[in-house]
Amino acid sequence: MRLLLFGPPGVGKGTQAKLLAEEFQIPHYSTGDMLRLAVAAGTPLGQAAKSFMDNGQLVPDNLMINIVRDALTSPRAARGFILDGFPRTVPQARALTEIFRDLGDAPYRVISFDVDVDELIHRLSSRLVCPKDGKIFNRDLDGLGAGTLCPDCGSALLQRDDDKPETVRKRMSVYREKTAPVLTYYENLGLVFTVDGAASVDIVNREIKALAEEHRER
Repeated sequence: MRLLLFGPPGVGKGTQAKLLAEEFQIPHYSTGDMLRLAVAAGTPLGQAAKSFMDNGQLVPDNLMINIVRDALTSPRAARGFILDGFPRTVPQARALTEIFRDLGDAPYRVISFDVDVDELIHRLSSRLVCPKDGKIFNRDLDGLGAGTLCPDCGSALLQRDDDKPETVRKRMSVYREKTAPVLTYYENLGLVFTVDGAASVDIVNREIKALAEEHRER
């Protein structure tokens, strides 16, 4: 199973990736995960990336692509993987296509999470975070509010600036502007499958698994 997940922040990619990774015993890689693994391993690529990160600079495309190549061709990913947050540009997508060719052109699918902007704003603006351990609560489901004490540790819960309505709209605009060309690239290859990001976790999970099983049987 090889899946590429696309969708704006808060749409549920992380939740689905975790469920699928646990069920199928395959790694879930985000861009940040791959960078941290490379840095922690002290590889030449990791050391090069660290120098950019320590200076507050973005890791260049060619370096990031090689880090992705190392992760996806490692024994850990031999049975498949879930890729989240990469590629972010069309050149990265083309480079990833070359990596997949090196892996033997094994089948893969791009899962695009579609969600209404107003629904996403409501979902994200309902999130509250514990500043101590980062645990996330939901204003509606948990009956809590900003400033309410965390049920686990007693710290005052807060709403992150990234989850405020005006910020969410800006993040959605940037996501669509940057990601639309990448999705078009994969649509032209006939690889994109869209799921309703507003549906329940169980429904989205079943849809993705049905697609994955269908693809594995081909």
